[in-house]
Amino acid sequence: MMLRSLTLVSVSLLCVGMALARDDGRYAGTNPELKKWFDSLASGRGPCCSDADGFAVSDVDWESKDGHYRVRLDGQWLDIPDDAVITAPNRVGRTMVWPIKYPDVIVIRCFMPGAMI
Repeated sequence: MMLRSLTLVSVSLLCVGMALARDDGRYAGTNPELKKWFDSLASGRGPCCSDADGFAVSDVDWESKDGHYRVRLDGQWLDIPDDAVITAPNRVGRTMVWPIKYPDVIVIRCFMPGAMI
């Protein structure tokens, strides 16, 4: 009975911790300068973080050819419009993309190429 109570309390605390981690406040524990930099990123299509959540892309899921980029999202290759490319230096080193997903189409809001090592 005691073990069961401890398990229930542990699971409850874990769930509360995960709920508090969203921000949503999800980035509350990050470097404030890096968060400010992310918040300031923009492409020719507007601010990156205004309508879309960005995420890192593995090197096998993006490529550059003839000065243009492509990225693989949800199993399909998408061409990155030139005005979606972030031209500011990449302070995190990883390739990142900010897609906006609609029922029938994925629109790339921003794309930041990485080191591709």
